[in-house]
Amino acid sequence: MSVQAYAGAAGAAANAAAAPPVSPEAIQMLVARIERLPVSRRLMLIRVIVGIATFFDAYTVLAIAFAMPALVGEWKLSPSEVGFIISAGYIGQLIGAVFFGWLAEKVGRLHVLMFTIILFVAMDIGCLFAWSGASMMMFRFFQGIGTGAEVPVASAYINEFIGAKKRGRFFLLYEVIFPIGLMFAGMVGYFLVPIYGWKAMFIVGLVPSVLTIPLRWLMPESPRWLASKGRIAEAEKVVKMLENDVTKRGVALPEPVVRPIDPKATAKSDWRELFKGIYLKRTLTIWSLWVCAYMINNGMITWLPTLYKSVFKLPLQTALAYGWTTSAVGVMASIACALLIDKVGRRPWYIAAFFLATIPLLLLSFLGGTSAVQVLVLATCVYAILQTIAFSLYLYSAELYPTRLRAIGTGMGSAWLRAGSSIGPLMVGFLMADYGISYVFAAFAGVAVLGGVVTTLMAIETKGRVLEELSP
Repeated sequence: MSVQAYAGAAGAAANAAAAPPVSPEAIQMLVARIERLPVSRRLMLIRVIVGIATFFDAYTVLAIAFAMPALVGEWKLSPSEVGFIISAGYIGQLIGAVFFGWLAEKVGRLHVLMFTIILFVAMDIGCLFAWSGASMMMFRFFQGIGTGAEVPVASAYINEFIGAKKRGRFFLLYEVIFPIGLMFAGMVGYFLVPIYGWKAMFIVGLVPSVLTIPLRWLMPESPRWLASKGRIAEAEKVVKMLENDVTKRGVALPEPVVRPIDPKATAKSDWRELFKGIYLKRTLTIWSLWVCAYMINNGMITWLPTLYKSVFKLPLQTALAYGWTTSAVGVMASIACALLIDKVGRRPWYIAAFFLATIPLLLLSFLGGTSAVQVLVLATCVYAILQTIAFSLYLYSAELYPTRLRAIGTGMGSAWLRAGSSIGPLMVGFLMADYGISYVFAAFAGVAVLGGVVTTLMAIETKGRVLEELSP
């Protein structure tokens, strides 16, 4: 059966009656076969296709930041209105992450991914024709629903194809596409907005996004998800396809190493399990990390171009160039993290990053953020340090939960990313208007310390461990 035909068959079967119970031995062998697979061409193709969609999701998240300096003048927006427009997208992402994370456990990863990209494209068209702050807020809200759903479901999907020893590097080299998408938004803003206006941001994001829709049909459903639903025959077809992709190039696969699998591996998903047993502590931990990292980073990165233009009176193109510089440094830090995190580990990396980020934040608060260059240098340091946490939390979230909870757990966790991302811009707007910019950086320093303390006291290490062993 072709991949395309298989995808259709898997989708149709999602609505069929539940399959009979599966023996633990069948699950154990399936997992062992997945764990022994090298990074093949098929896995690379899956990563590229999902990466394209994630790239333009990231682009859209930050597009509003680089359109905003022009919109402020055209629509006469106040700082509070700017904060509400920026936050509307994140509130939508919160709803999308929770609802579609739950739905992905029921109907599969691929169906949800297809719907989210269609919603994302439709609302990008809406933003292109927005006529006021209120209309832009509405379109950004609904677009956020699609964006919020795509990334956590895609993260669960990719994690479920790769073995423990290669998981961190393989996944984060996919996830690094997100900060690259942010950086690309800065480049488009710098070169096109001063010439063609703010609508250029949404036109550029629209065309490549449409092209990703047919590529979804080249991807198989997650074999781990299929197995968790008792659909072993379909899962084995996917794994066999991946094995054939390796062996037809003359590469010999090692014998599968079968490990005991908890019988709950095929249990029915129940979101309430996120708050029971070992998963309660993990849930509270990952929620805290999402909020702390993204409240700071998205609070800063979405405001910086407007800050440079409105407070420091820089020319529009210079303000956009400064914003792009911050995004570019964040990409370099993310790549370094992707290459090193399987050696360093998740927990020690996060502890170090949170506490290191407090230093430039406190300096900004003490110095008062009195010049654009001062803010550029120190805020870029903060963003780059915390971006290594922010972009890798999808990896860590997916490792903390079993297959039956992975999409909903990652989705609900990343919902707190959206909460932090919506609170951050609002906090900047209100604190800057009432107290001044130094108080903004002091508040962010406190949030970074909180993140470091939570990680130190509650986080577990996951590097090099099989998903089924981490999360029974």
